[in-house]
Amino acid sequence: MPKVFWVLVLFNKIALIAVLATLISTVIFLLASRKDASVAPKGVRNLAEVIVEFIEDGVIMQTMGKDGLGWTPFLLSMFLFIYLCNVPGIIPFFQMPATARMAVPMFFALLVWVIYNAVGIKHQGIGGYFKSTLFPPGVPKALYILVTPIEFISAIIVRPFSLAVRLFANMMAGHILLVTFALLSEALFQAKDKVLIPVGILPFFMLIFLTSFEVLVAFLQAYIFAMLTAVYIGGAAHPEH
Repeated sequence: MPKVFWVLVLFNKIALIAVLATLISTVIFLLASRKDASVAPKGVRNLAEVIVEFIEDGVIMQTMGKDGLGWTPFLLSMFLFIYLCNVPGIIPFFQMPATARMAVPMFFALLVWVIYNAVGIKHQGIGGYFKSTLFPPGVPKALYILVTPIEFISAIIVRPFSLAVRLFANMMAGHILLVTFALLSEALFQAKDKVLIPVGILPFFMLIFLTSFEVLVAFLQAYIFAMLTAVYIGGAAHPEH
């Protein structure tokens, strides 16, 4: 069969959300960059500046200091993309966060893993980086036989896996809860026994509450992912900190 057919078949809802997240992020900053710098920021430009300032002040300055401001474009893009992939979980038609599929969080986790290891090797040299990672200073030499394997598993294997699972598990759990209460509400409202219809109000109100809560969760998970990324990169560049 032609390749176009397979592209259309494999282009599912998750891929659509990822494409839309990329396009929305790009459009926001393209529109913001077209505004006259002499005019007070408003509209899209104001939104873009708020996001940039949030990443710089709330993420980079808190974890990496001024030396990390060069990472603003990367952390900004990651935060915004993940957030826009999280939000569709509460949007009709989509009703599914792209990050509730393990492939998306794992891709970003592996990307972060490659970057912070590359940064560590660049700043410390390959020997110095692995020495500072696997043989942390201040630990008695006799304990290295225990500490070094733990540090290796933690920094090299568990760290990217936990980064991906944290995002995936939180978004998947929220999605399952929303689906559960939505189906329960529908079943009770359509029940043949009229006594059960008023009972459907309880799961319906719970559905509304969880939907509102998922708005906050979508933001927090994107923020946590960006924050931990900044921590890992900053720690690799400046292990003494």
